[in-house]
Amino acid sequence: MRVVVIGATGNVGTSLLECLEPETQVEEIVAVARRAPARGFARTTFMPADIASSDLVPILRGADVVVHLAWLIQPGRTESITYRVNVAGSERVFGAAVEANVPAIVYASSVGTYSPGPKDRLVDESWPTEGIRTSFYARHKVAVERQLDRLEREHPSTRVVRMRPALIFKADAATEIRRLFAGPLLPRALLRPELIPFVPDVPRLRFQAVHSLDVGDAYRRAVLADVRGAFNVAADPPIGPRELADVLHARRLSLPGSALRAAAAATFALRLQPTEPGWVDMAFAVPLLDSARARSELGWAPRRTSTEALTELIEGMRRGDDYQTPPLAGGTSGPGRIREFLTGLGARP
Repeated sequence: MRVVVIGATGNVGTSLLECLEPETQVEEIVAVARRAPARGFARTTFMPADIASSDLVPILRGADVVVHLAWLIQPGRTESITYRVNVAGSERVFGAAVEANVPAIVYASSVGTYSPGPKDRLVDESWPTEGIRTSFYARHKVAVERQLDRLEREHPSTRVVRMRPALIFKADAATEIRRLFAGPLLPRALLRPELIPFVPDVPRLRFQAVHSLDVGDAYRRAVLADVRGAFNVAADPPIGPRELADVLHARRLSLPGSALRAAAAATFALRLQPTEPGWVDMAFAVPLLDSARARSELGWAPRRTSTEALTELIEGMRRGDDYQTPPLAGGTSGPGRIREFLTGLGARP
């Protein structure tokens, strides 16, 4: 089996490559990204390409499965750039896969594709996928799912899988996640539990997480199994103010959700951090996911709890952990985070 992984050097991509390394059914892996990684993977050939501009058909020709992971979260201030990669770039990937006669596409969707939903129960993959209107990330995820709807209607023989994971954490992605969502002004020392006095106790601040290697395993199974459709991927337990307080050894402070949203909007407008306030809206709105289908049809089960994944990420951010691929490598942020200031908070790495 020949597997092409597009967006292979990021958080999930590196985990998928690690999960595919010992897989005997996979004879060749083609890892596609804009920049070459500093480390290698077994049976893996790296091919540089940009999904927004490169000719992808020669890369995909002869593939049994293409896994599409490439996605831009920043620059959050310039949606035309993220749209060009996320939406237009995804359409180019799918078009190239059809032209190259690739029989299977596994796409990295997200919990962000779901419409607002409950926080007191789990929803399955049939929940509406209209996203969160105020989040560009959610709008882009929805737009790409509509592309796949059309592809399935026009090419019913193509096996299409949509993976919809919760928040994805691992220590090796700590530097990238800190840069994408917190920016260079967050001191590592502040992440020590004893220095965090409280966590916000906000109605609907309840989310799910899953370890990146567990997500990589779910993708590996989707590559190998004869399955179609959407799969939720999340670990237990859901994380709310109580779980956050336990992880951070902090007290809970009751706050209205509007206060957190206003703080995110103000600090974003002042360029103190790169996360636009639509992320807060999405966090409060998206439902909790039922992963029963992934467990039953893929045989998937997370090896780590959601709180273990979150704890690992926080400890990795405090240590400055990274991984030998751009954009996960510490060098992406530049010495002393100077590059982040020079390029502007929230710039494309």
